[in-house]
Amino acid sequence: MSANKKISAITARIVERSRPTRSAYLQRISDAAAKGVHRSVLGCANLAHGFAVCSPSEKAALAGDVVPNLGIITAYNDMLSAHQPFETYPALIREAAREAGGVAQVAGGVPAMCDGVTQGQPGMELSLFSRDLIAMAAGIGLSHNMFDSIVYLGVCDKIVPGLAMAALTFGHLPAIFVPAGPMTSGLPNDEKSRVRQLYAEGKVGREELLEAESKSYHGPGTCTFYGTANSNQMLMEIMGFHMPGASFINPGTPLRDALTREAAKRALAITAQGNEFTPAGEMIDERSIVNGVVGLHATGGSTNHTLHLLAIAKAAGIQLTWEDISELSDVVPLLARVYPNGIADVNHFHAAGGMGFLIKELLKEGMLHDDVRTVYGHGLEAYTIDPRLGDDGTIVREKAPDVSHDPKVLSTIDKPFQPNGGLKMLTGNIGKAVIKISAVKPERHVIEAPAIVFNDQAELQQAFKDGKLERDFVAVVRFQGPKANGMPELHKLTPPLGVLQDRGFKVALVTDGRMSGASGKVPAAIHMTPEAVNGGAIAKIRDGDMIRLDAVKGTVEVLVDAAEFDARPVATADLSANEFGMGRELFAPFRAMVGAADQGASVVLN
Repeated sequence: MSANKKISAITARIVERSRPTRSAYLQRISDAAAKGVHRSVLGCANLAHGFAVCSPSEKAALAGDVVPNLGIITAYNDMLSAHQPFETYPALIREAAREAGGVAQVAGGVPAMCDGVTQGQPGMELSLFSRDLIAMAAGIGLSHNMFDSIVYLGVCDKIVPGLAMAALTFGHLPAIFVPAGPMTSGLPNDEKSRVRQLYAEGKVGREELLEAESKSYHGPGTCTFYGTANSNQMLMEIMGFHMPGASFINPGTPLRDALTREAAKRALAITAQGNEFTPAGEMIDERSIVNGVVGLHATGGSTNHTLHLLAIAKAAGIQLTWEDISELSDVVPLLARVYPNGIADVNHFHAAGGMGFLIKELLKEGMLHDDVRTVYGHGLEAYTIDPRLGDDGTIVREKAPDVSHDPKVLSTIDKPFQPNGGLKMLTGNIGKAVIKISAVKPERHVIEAPAIVFNDQAELQQAFKDGKLERDFVAVVRFQGPKANGMPELHKLTPPLGVLQDRGFKVALVTDGRMSGASGKVPAAIHMTPEAVNGGAIAKIRDGDMIRLDAVKGTVEVLVDAAEFDARPVATADLSANEFGMGRELFAPFRAMVGAADQGASVVLN
């Protein structure tokens, strides 16, 4: 099945724009693949170091360059609920590899930080940079040149994008992403949000807030709201990096373990030694990237992926832009309602039909390119399934249901929740920004109000506590971009702004920082570029300037005489407090080198 004319036209434009960089990339990975099994180029001492701890039979197999060696890049740590299940995965993968006639080794570990822990804390200023660091760390693990195929173990916000950048940098090797799955449902997300707002208003104390948060985040697995972590899993499946149906199976279940074993065996089956060689860099092309953007829109996914998808695409020589993402938003309908874009969580989404039903519906109207390669073979049709555990312990894939099991959570292509997608680009005399509209009520898609300017998120929170924000306003929070302080998420602003909106005030946010995958009901023009520290127009805004945010027309503007606005000096801010503590001094080179938000905010791919 071919994509429809609009999807195909946008894809063709990306192909044409990317032709020089994509061609050069494909030649590089072709040259790397042509060298054959890479252990053959290692000297005897090199190879001896590489398999020193292997069993005698494994050493004999690897010395012969015939048996494939599966590398494991893992983001395991036991502080993060989403990554704790990975502790047992290497043993499962090694056993599955032996059964398939191969060998598996942990090639390396990568850091994995939790944005939930660091929200509003100094450590959050390392979060975005951790993506590129993860790509670099994975590159170190793979630099030993010992592997024929790779499995990547990662789930959360910056981890999967960083691993995807690494997988495509080593695009001559097959790559399969292996998730851990979401934790079981706890306190409903809307109830958690209600308690957060009560806390922001001073109506409940820390004890009540901690109790609610602990009931929500209560065990192993991904947080159950549809933030960046779960958007990552959707993307890896719809782009073909996951085995079909792998994304949202709970950890610690026989089905989860069976999917992990299956992924390991499949990773060995698609090496250059077999008949189904599937190098990641050839598999992921412009069509795959467009499929990822379509999935993001159809599910109301994370705003963070307006940065990450650009960087992932660039790692494969593909030039994706915010304009592409915004134009796709205009034609892709919203089919899912998962918190913060609804009250359901990802377990409810999966129970309603999940990824199999979603892909099936999108394929009906040509919203996806079916003619793509995946780790499972050719075509996305193979992903329109529901995974089950067979009597023999292997995976049985049944056809996805013809009807949603819960139309309030997952709808059909002919009855979407809204006719357009979740993310749009805004342009105007302030610059370019991104807005997530899927969770914002239509009556709030246009906000015009005077600006109140803050150079730090703590200033806004204090103004709220002091009762100084009881009016219509647009909060301008600047000097939060990647060069200024690493572009931290400003999700801590959601409760106070949400309270003010619920009190009947017209409220919006304009910032060169990020919100998060959990950004929701308050209209927010985020990722504003050029950022303030680079002399962006956001640094010229003054208290009282009228700002109009129009998500319908796709504009965000300061309503000030153009000549006057151009003549204004650019404000500066003392950022020295952001340069030290919690490791921030180690990342000074990253702040100096990072690219703009609309280029993916990358350090390594500018």
